[in-house]
Amino acid sequence: MQSVLQRTLIVMPAFNEEASVGDVVREVFAKLPGANVLVVDDGSSDATTRVARDAGALVATLPFNLGVGGAMRTGFRFALDQGYTNVVQLDSDGQHDPASIPRLLDGLADADLVLGARFAGEGEYRVRGPRQWAMKVLAVSLSRTAGTPLTDTTSGFRAAGPRAVTLFARHYPAEYLGDTIEALAIAARADCVIAQVPVSMRVRSAGVPSHHPIRATVYLLRACMALAFPLVRSTSSLRLETAPE
Repeated sequence: MQSVLQRTLIVMPAFNEEASVGDVVREVFAKLPGANVLVVDDGSSDATTRVARDAGALVATLPFNLGVGGAMRTGFRFALDQGYTNVVQLDSDGQHDPASIPRLLDGLADADLVLGARFAGEGEYRVRGPRQWAMKVLAVSLSRTAGTPLTDTTSGFRAAGPRAVTLFARHYPAEYLGDTIEALAIAARADCVIAQVPVSMRVRSAGVPSHHPIRATVYLLRACMALAFPLVRSTSSLRLETAPE
C-alpha cells in the first residue's frame, strides 16, 4: 500500500530560478526521501530546466511565461494524468521549508485543501502597509466564504487532496492573484473543505520577488476583483466535478 507521500506530487513553479531551484529540489529529497517532485519551468530564459533535472526532479518546460497559476494548472493536470491523489505547491526560491510538507499532508485527512499559514502563530513573517490591509480584508471575506477561520489566504504553500486536484486540473485560475485568492474561492464554492496549519516563512535564497513594492498600491483593488469572479460564477458544474464517486 502506498504511503501518502508516494501518492503526492510536489509541484514547484519556477521562472528564472536557476540559482535556487536545484538546492530546493535536493532539500526536498533530503528531508522527504521518496518524494515525487515536478518543476514547472514557466518560460525561463536561464538554465532552470537543466538545473532542476540535474537535481533529480521531473521537469515540465512551458514555451512562454504563464505565471504561477498557469504553471500550477500544468502541475495539477500532470498529477491527475499520472494517478497522484495529492498535490503540494512549493516555491522554488527556498522560502518554503519542505519539512512542513508532512504537516500539510496530515491536514488532508480532514480537508480537501490545506494552507500553510504564515500568520497562525509560527515564525516571524510580517507584512505592512497596503498589502497588510488587503490581506486582512481578504482573510475576513474568504473565511466567511469557506466557513472556517483563515489568516493567510495569499499563501502559496498549500496541499490539495483528491477532490481539489480534480477541480484545479480543470479550473485552476491563471490570472494575477488567481492562484491564491481565486483558487480558494473556487474551492469554497465547490464545497471543498479548507483548513490551515501554521508554517514558517524563510528568506528567499536567490532571485527577485514576483511582487514588486509598486504593485502593492493596487493590491487591494485587484485582489477584490479576483475574488469577485468566482463568487458570481455558476457553481453547479464545480460541485458535480468534485462530487465523491
